[in-house]
Amino acid sequence: MFNPSQEDVRRFFCGVHEKARQGQVLDTLETLAHEWLKEHPEYDADLADAEAAVARVYDGSAGATNPFLHLSMHLSISEQCSIDQPRGIRQAVELLAVRRNSLHEAHHEAMECLGQMLWESQRAGRPPDGDAYVECVQRRATR
Repeated sequence: MFNPSQEDVRRFFCGVHEKARQGQVLDTLETLAHEWLKEHPEYDADLADAEAAVARVYDGSAGATNPFLHLSMHLSISEQCSIDQPRGIRQAVELLAVRRNSLHEAHHEAMECLGQMLWESQRAGRPPDGDAYVECVQRRATR
């Protein structure tokens, strides 16, 4: 199973940003990542310098978000939907996207559910509950 380090993730996104900026050919995963990068131009400065990105501590102070965590969650949700794992996530995210009239906004809401599931899993010391995650996204799609 692929388990990149924090540095690997940051270098990946910075590399995609630089390749796209230079008009270089992107592979499939890089293309998907670039689509999410385009949705978040506010992260351009964070992505412009890989060495600074690797060294930076994103601790949530002053309301700052971690762009690499955020972008990674977009990629995770995209992958989950592409293989419908956990089962039902594709339909739940699609319904939420229709309801919000935005796949981007649907992802942001799904991220809240994903984060909640992971937090509860870690807190309880048990595997993540994919069914609860899908149900959370489904509930949001019906509001």
